[in-house]
Amino acid sequence: MGQTGPVRHRVRGRRRGRVLTVLTACAFSAAVLAAFLIWRFNDRPPWGDDVAYEGGYIMGTRIHQADVTGERTKELLSGGCARLLAEGAGGHRATHNRPLWVAGCLDGAAGRPSAHQGLVR
Repeated sequence: MGQTGPVRHRVRGRRRGRVLTVLTACAFSAAVLAAFLIWRFNDRPPWGDDVAYEGGYIMGTRIHQADVTGERTKELLSGGCARLLAEGAGGHRATHNRPLWVAGCLDGAAGRPSAHQGLVR
């Protein structure tokens, strides 16, 4: 190739420095965002209302579908959902928003479609 001696190549130190700076800034930003989300929501997820409603809705729907005579469904609609919640049947999902859990249970027991389904409400 016409080379008679050793050839020096350019060192790309500046480019590596920029990449490391950008990666460090991204990692720091992600850590700050994670700290903010933990501080803001702590144990409760940001979608806790949806979790509570859907938990109650699933409970009400299962009881409604398994009820052959209709007696259990009538009992749910006349205050049974609130009693289930008071007895602890709602579990951890109900702790996010108790009134929404009861509303979901009532919707499921009545056979109505979930109010929280889909992307647009």
